Amino acid sequence: MTERFECVVYGKKLREDAQLPKLMTGGSAACDLCAALAPKADGSDSGFGEEIVIEPGKTVLVPTGISAAIPQGFGGFIFARSGLGIKKGITPGNCVGVIDSDYRGEIMVGLYNRSDAAFVIRSGDRIAQMAVIPVVLQNWIEAEELDDTERGSGGFGSTGVGK
Repeated sequence: MTERFECVVYGKKLREDAQLPKLMTGGSAACDLCAALAPKADGSDSGFGEEIVIEPGKTVLVPTGISAAIPQGFGGFIFARSGLGIKKGITPGNCVGVIDSDYRGEIMVGLYNRSDAAFVIRSGDRIAQMAVIPVVLQNWIEAEELDDTERGSGGFGSTGVGK
């Protein structure tokens, strides 16, 4: 199957050093998000200095300097960059960030340092990746009873240990 679907996302740079997300290869599933530490163009903050240090066991909110108009029916989902997560222990603090289609503020990435060494972030560093993924609108309805399934209410580990 060679068919690819495309989604146009309009982005706005809010900081002088901001970079719009981009796919790094033709087969990339997500765009890299970069840190942007300069002051906001509208003067609403004075920036973050030359670097942000994430101490071991701490979470820091890192600005990307961009806002986005994600189309309705889609969401932006922020994931760890595998190299940062596996090699450096730097992962999103909430595991997966969600950017709703009606959010127009600056995209910030909460990064958690699960390593035992401080980690330094500078402007332009690729800090996470974001995939724009279709979402199904949910309409929950209260029910008195739910249909039965083979699994039933069996929870974590209820289907056994895989080999």
